[in-house]
Amino acid sequence: MKLSALFVFILILNGCATTYREGYHESGMASWYGPDFHGKKTANGETYDMYGQTAAHRTLPFGTRLRVTDRETGRDIEVRVNDRGPFISGRILDLSYGAAESLGTLGRGVAEVKIEIIEMGVA
Repeated sequence: MKLSALFVFILILNGCATTYREGYHESGMASWYGPDFHGKKTANGETYDMYGQTAAHRTLPFGTRLRVTDRETGRDIEVRVNDRGPFISGRILDLSYGAAESLGTLGRGVAEVKIEIIEMGVA
């Protein structure tokens, strides 16, 4: 009985895990962050440059390159994951100020986006 319960538990955990790979995509809300963090360390140890083309994601490996598409305008940019976040429920990505400016979402503050992995970073 114990062995079968363990097997079911492992199957459930395996089914809940997200396996990232090139081509993986998801949609949701993205926001941006800038001046309050400019010059401070990011989660991967880099110094945050608010004018760069970077992003924060909760779980993607650092260095992962993403295509971010604004679902309203169709405009897209490429960013590199170098930080963790967003820390607001319902958001999937925090863009640097520069990335949000390039995407055209600065004035809106948040935007519905699609993100797609172009190249995986190192876990």
